[in-house]
Amino acid sequence: MDNVDADPIRIGIVGLGYIGTTVGEQFHRRADATVKALCDLDADRLATVGPTFDVPDDSRYTDYETMLETEPLEAVLVGTPHTLHYEQVVAALERDCHVYCDKPLTTDLERARDLAERAEAGAETLMVGYQRHLQTAFREARERFADSPPTWLTASMTQGWIDDSRGTWRLDPDLSGGGFLYDTGSHVLDGVLWTTGLEPESVAASMDFHDADDRIDRRAHLDVRFANGATGTFSFNGDAPAVREHVHCWDDDGAVYLEGRQWGSRSLTEIDADAGEYEPYIDARAERTRAEAFLESVQTDTEPPATARDALRVTALTEAAYEAARTGERVEVSTE
Repeated sequence: MDNVDADPIRIGIVGLGYIGTTVGEQFHRRADATVKALCDLDADRLATVGPTFDVPDDSRYTDYETMLETEPLEAVLVGTPHTLHYEQVVAALERDCHVYCDKPLTTDLERARDLAERAEAGAETLMVGYQRHLQTAFREARERFADSPPTWLTASMTQGWIDDSRGTWRLDPDLSGGGFLYDTGSHVLDGVLWTTGLEPESVAASMDFHDADDRIDRRAHLDVRFANGATGTFSFNGDAPAVREHVHCWDDDGAVYLEGRQWGSRSLTEIDADAGEYEPYIDARAERTRAEAFLESVQTDTEPPATARDALRVTALTEAAYEAARTGERVEVSTE
């Protein structure tokens, strides 16, 4: 519900791609938030999006530091290419702004550690765009594994990602930080780690690369060992004809299947020890938007659904997987 009694939270958006405009629209529709400033390198994009969010010409910028210095903002949405996140998030936090940052939070392990420490030491909210934390199916599964995590799991994601990414920054490793694993695959890694509570201990991996420099993976296979002795496999195919996600987590009582297609909410199926299936009712209509969850965290001074510490775990596993694929060795995963 909109908090109409308080003054609207003043928000600046950095990056007017899909996330900047989609989550930005969620903010724009709320009474407790107002989009006050926009930043993008593309002046034509600024001219197109500005009127949509009722942002005047003099509050549209091509330099985010100038926007932060000029505008009286209380929060910033960062929706830029992956490798740019760190500097932009730090700049916003240092100006006492709350931050919603698209995933992955960063593609560098040391920077991920730094942001987790900053978020935990500071007063500002830093929320990462891992929306599975808001989906009812994943939240229900997380409750099951709260006291006893699974012992074995498999997860997979398919998408025509290579074709979808042609002509975009996603196929430029200096901006993307990697390939399909660091983009859509990041959601799956996060969803599994957050839902199960498992801590990855080591990973072996193999990858097929799209580029000659072996930086943009189009397919990846991960064999992960977790600290409690559980094991799991992850398969990612960014050169597939359709978007499908499958997460199967097994424990001593049976299993939980989380599955879906395209980008909608996921289904939940519980499997018992006799192979019987049960599908609990999932009310996707009750799911909060990313903007709603972020604003609630800011207004109530509570931890956001997806934290910088969650994102650190994903970056640690992802970076270790790339190293394992390139070296052919099993690599330890550490957030310390």
